[in-house]
Amino acid sequence: MLMDPHLLTTFVTVARHGSFSAAAAELGYTQSAISQQIAALEADLGLPLLSRRPVEPTPAGRRLLEHAEPLLLRLRAARADVLRTAAQPRHLLRLAATPLAVNAVVSARLAEARARQPRLEVRLRTCRAEDLAAVVAEGRADLGLADGLAAPSDPLRLPESGPMTTTGVSEEDLVVVLPGGHPLAGRASLRLADLIDARWLQSPLCPLARLRDLVGDGFPAGLEYEGDDVHTVLALAAAGHGLTLLPASAVPAGGGQVCVVPVSAPRLVHRVELLHAALPAGAPSDVAAVLTG
Repeated sequence: MLMDPHLLTTFVTVARHGSFSAAAAELGYTQSAISQQIAALEADLGLPLLSRRPVEPTPAGRRLLEHAEPLLLRLRAARADVLRTAAQPRHLLRLAATPLAVNAVVSARLAEARARQPRLEVRLRTCRAEDLAAVVAEGRADLGLADGLAAPSDPLRLPESGPMTTTGVSEEDLVVVLPGGHPLAGRASLRLADLIDARWLQSPLCPLARLRDLVGDGFPAGLEYEGDDVHTVLALAAAGHGLTLLPASAVPAGGGQVCVVPVSAPRLVHRVELLHAALPAGAPSDVAAVLTG
């Protein structure tokens, strides 16, 4: 017997909330109906999937979650792919981007696309890197722009979300952002290996886990910021809460109360990639061609 996607959705929602009542409110069922759906899924597998007090996945439930979330995403992506050709006017483009993806190169190419198509209407939304692929796969955006740290010409690490085309758009040098009075502020360049014991800002703009992957262990977090506003990150760095890495163009000319020093080693870049599913004729395919040209 194949597992019912509706039951899987209920299971994932309960596990995410850790609550039957919260899942019922999100999905529009009664709490009793949610309990019955979880019981039906457990009966199908012959295994308990959720402990009840507290509500959390059992070992079998944790293993099912590893499969359920990608499977449900693929189902949503398949539905979006079938509906995509008739979903919107040919002149409308829905664009999703991570916080630093819309840089000078992307902005200039969007302006070029709009000059070529005077009727082009662009709707831009920002989202976190871990959500971007799903937003595009599920048809909530036609094109996605992802940014992140990478070695030159290396692709970004994006979550698996089904058939998806990814193409490099731009690569830009990185700089270390330091407080104005920092002892290293006057250097011509810096090696990241020399900064592994410094305090760093943990933020979506510079995920320390990715930095450790690329450079090595270390880079302790002095402060964790969950937002993605560049001005806030610069203010925190200026006040001495931690260092951060940013693309050079993200720091205003003059730097304000921070100093920036280019990274000499290892050779890393800020990379922007375009991702999309199959594109019908119209604005999305036209703009994709300009962005990657």
